[in-house]
Amino acid sequence: MKKLKDITTIGFALFAMFFGAGNLLLPPYIGVQVGHHIWITILAFGLSGILLPFFGVLSVTNSGDHFNDLGERINKYIAPVLGSIIMICVGPLIAIPRTAATTFEVGILPSFPDSNPIWTSVAFFVVTWLFSIVPSKVVDLVGNILTPVLLVVLVILIGMGIANPIAIPQQDILPVSDSFTLGFIEGYQTLDVLASVIFAGIIISAAKAKGYTTVALKNKVVIASGILAAICLLFIYGGLIYLGATSGVENTNISRSELLIHISHSILGSSGALAIAICIALACLTTAIALTSAFGSFFSKLTKGKLDYKLLVTISCVIAGLLSVTGVDNIIQFAYPPLAFVYPIVMTLVLYIVIFGAFVKSKLPYVWAMIASTVIATFNILKIFDLLQADTLATLNHIPLFSYELGWVVPSLVFFTIGVLADKLTIKKG
Repeated sequence: MKKLKDITTIGFALFAMFFGAGNLLLPPYIGVQVGHHIWITILAFGLSGILLPFFGVLSVTNSGDHFNDLGERINKYIAPVLGSIIMICVGPLIAIPRTAATTFEVGILPSFPDSNPIWTSVAFFVVTWLFSIVPSKVVDLVGNILTPVLLVVLVILIGMGIANPIAIPQQDILPVSDSFTLGFIEGYQTLDVLASVIFAGIIISAAKAKGYTTVALKNKVVIASGILAAICLLFIYGGLIYLGATSGVENTNISRSELLIHISHSILGSSGALAIAICIALACLTTAIALTSAFGSFFSKLTKGKLDYKLLVTISCVIAGLLSVTGVDNIIQFAYPPLAFVYPIVMTLVLYIVIFGAFVKSKLPYVWAMIASTVIATFNILKIFDLLQADTLATLNHIPLFSYELGWVVPSLVFFTIGVLADKLTIKKG
């Protein structure tokens, strides 16, 4: 009974850490874009927004207790650099300010149209700071108190939306292939693959604190908790995509915040504003607390305590507070290029450790695979900013899946294979 309770607490905590501002705003917006291609889009978004983050947790669990153990599987110098980039992205640069901006635009502004985002941001980050300053309490607070309330509100919204759809999905807005690509790429904006390799350390620490200290017990509890979180995410993501597709909104340029407000009002009536405000506040607050705690812990450990945890938490809250007033859509637009670069690199690391980690112990193949992904990601960034000549882009489009922004898959596999063969030849010569 205790084990089941602990798995539930940790699983709900992991769900709430993953389910933040982007996870609430992105699926309905995707639904509007794809029309009746709902299931293929749910599959695509589930791959990048659920399965890969779960693999991220697995990769750390199979390697040790935190991200540095995962990084050591590749290169001791790569680990702190890549970890710092990840932590800055999922911390005060993108994810944390987005939580406060979303809380204001969807949770506060509809009910208080004259409110100022500055004061909302100040209040939001004061609460975040108070809860984050004692990291040992984060998991229990999120898993036992905040997440159940969040889930109830979302289940009511989705359940009523499925039972009484606002409208029927529009036909042929996007072809199937484009719907899949949109769903997969929008999953980047959740930041969950990046966050997963950081959150894994928090979840593993929580499992060990509850008495699961052996490797076998720790892995069982963390994996079971991850599965519970994944099931919750699949239901919520799928439901929100469906609500977007059946929202009756034909303007595909509608802002994400306005769309969510429209859906909540249409389904829940006058109580919709209050329900979605509670939902937004809880989703954003739980994620902000987890990310702020993770940011402080990561850089405190990286600097071996030279930077105090409480100081780092304070710095994160201040920076995120300043950026949050720029607004949700501006933050999402700004976030896409850096995420398009770092995501393929992290996904390569996560996938190859999970799939090949038990068989390939040498570091060389993983390094080569990540180099290949980095090169492709660099070209993808040049493509995003229209810095590639037409003939160069035409050549790159011959790389399998490059046009779908998955061009890193085949080159990384080829270079990984070359690395394995080169390592075997080196051993034979030795």
